[in-house]
Amino acid sequence: MILINLLPHREAARKRRRETFQVTMGLSAVAGLAVAGLIYLLIQAQIDEQQGRNELLRGEIRQLESQIKEIASIEEEITALQARQKAVENLQADRNLPVHLLNELVLQLPDGVYITSLKQVDEIVTMQGMAQSNERVSEMLRNLTDNTPWFSKPELVEIVAANVALTPRDQRRVASFNLRFRLTRSTPTPDTGAARK
Repeated sequence: MILINLLPHREAARKRRRETFQVTMGLSAVAGLAVAGLIYLLIQAQIDEQQGRNELLRGEIRQLESQIKEIASIEEEITALQARQKAVENLQADRNLPVHLLNELVLQLPDGVYITSLKQVDEIVTMQGMAQSNERVSEMLRNLTDNTPWFSKPELVEIVAANVALTPRDQRRVASFNLRFRLTRSTPTPDTGAARK
């Protein structure tokens, strides 16, 4: 005998496939959401970890900046102390300079030369005076150039002939001069403590 299936088997198979497809789609969506959630949590954990590192670095940078400021202030103090030390050393070196100036002038001035004015600005000394002749002025310039370690670079600014009245009737012809030179500081040496330049 012949059996004929009159039930709608194709629609039932179609319905089963549709239901299987929907279940698969739902499971895939849930799996996708779970994977996306896991990736999000992983990335968020990495971001939190990096932010923690950044905050640690910011704290270290703040500490270093405060240390740099302290170092800069210490360097400024050192510079100020060095400047003070240099000023004290200069004052110490210049302490006896006027004595040497006057002593050397007495030794280096030839007979017949008289000083009328002596002025010092820093290390430059300006001297005015009278000499019996131009030769005496030349001799004094040679002495100031060659014979003393305390003076350097003597320069004759002006020399003019002038008359000096010794008495109302006795007049002498003299050379009035104006010159300048530089004082040389003494420098300390290890053996003697201070030596001439």
